[in-house]
Formats: sequence, structure tokens, C-alpha cells
Amino acid sequence: MKLAVYTFGIFKEPADHPLNDSFSAYNDPIFAHADQFAGFITRSGYASDPGPSPWGDEIYPRFYEEKGDGWCPATLSLWEDLESLFHFTYYGLHGKAFKRGHEWFTDGDWPPFALWWIEDDLQPLWRDGAERLEYLHDNGATPFAFNLKQPFDKNDQPTKLDKSRIKKLREAVSS
Repeated sequence: MKLAVYTFGIFKEPADHPLNDSFSAYNDPIFAHADQFAGFITRSGYASDPGPSPWGDEIYPRFYEEKGDGWCPATLSLWEDLESLFHFTYYGLHGKAFKRGHEWFTDGDWPPFALWWIEDDLQPLWRDGAERLEYLHDNGATPFAFNLKQPFDKNDQPTKLDKSRIKKLREAVSS
């Protein structure tokens, strides 16, 4: 089993607005960092960009608001475990960008991401991510779609993040 992650946000302004320049400056370095990050498996690309192939048609959840540019920031990736994802999300380069999210993104009532476990021989599609995010919004955390505050393990049981493992991951990077 591997952890599927779908992230979704809506810019306050159209993508090419100067307000988003600092977000764009983080984008490629964060993807490059993720590619080398312990616990990261792979990610979907985008039909409009060079790099990895997209995993199906890029579908957004019903919360999507068109800003005249035809897209919004979303990612779809696979991870080995919850702790690696937590470490990547809240620390290091992505953590720095994450703390600045309020500068770029609207405050929606939807969750910013959805997680679910997927069999090793399967690959999620963009539509799966949008569906899981909508489900999490409508139903709260369940094994079908959850978050890091209310995670589930590979056996569909509620679990907690291993804080000592997260600490070890942080120490390994800083040493």
C-alpha cells in the first residue's frame, strides 16, 4: 500500500498576476526537492508542462473557480507513509512555502488536501483526487479520504502520526 495525496488551492488572483510570482518561484525547486525526498514515490505531471506524464485528465473538485487562466494549483502524488509526507509538508522548503500560503490562496471552506491508501499496483487519477477531496469535505475523515489530523492506517483503522519518527526524519535532514 502507498499513500495517495491530492492537494488543491485557488489563487486569490489569476495565475500570472504578480502576487503569485513568489509562489511560482517556489514551484520547480519544491518539485525537485520532493523528487529526492525520503518517502516520496512519484507524482503526476501536467498535460501543459514538461516532466512526468499526467495521470488522466486534470479534473478539479467542484470548489474550483475559473480566474480566466484555465487552471489552479493542484498536485497528485504518492508517498510511502504519513510521517514522510508530514515532514515534507511542514518543514524545509515546502514548509516555508506552506507558511506563506495565505498570501496566494483564497480561504475556502474545503480541505486543502485529501489522503487515501492505494494498492501498490494502482495509480490514482486526477478525478480520484477531486472525488476524495469533495468526499472529505462532505463527510469528514474516513478511510476513503482523510487528513493528517485524523489519519487512517493501511488497514482502514484510525491512527496517529509517529512523532518520534517525524523527529528522526527532521534530525536526519539537519545533520
